[in-house]
Amino acid sequence: MTEPADLLADERAAALARLETIDAEMAELRLDRGRESADDEHDPEGATLSGEWSKLAGIRDATAAELTDIDAALTRIAEGTYGVCADCGRAIPAARLEARPTATRCVDCAAKAGG
Repeated sequence: MTEPADLLADERAAALARLETIDAEMAELRLDRGRESADDEHDPEGATLSGEWSKLAGIRDATAAELTDIDAALTRIAEGTYGVCADCGRAIPAARLEARPTATRCVDCAAKAGG
């Protein structure tokens, strides 16, 4: 099994890379939206710039939330509380942490909480 800190560091690097890509795409889209010739609202062939912006903004928000969860998990590792259920205080099974390294609850507590 990969060490949790290593796995989380890899996931953090991947999330940061996705944010960089999304930010670049949004910057390009911002330029396209500012052009006078960008009359995409009447283009039946493709997505509108507004629709594309909305999609990218949603993906960016989800990636930023993922990064927040990763950073919180790294903090729990540093504090020695990683792998301890936030609700019941029991150990979170290793298989759950391997599948979902940012988990804060054991399987039973997650099920009770609806997630």
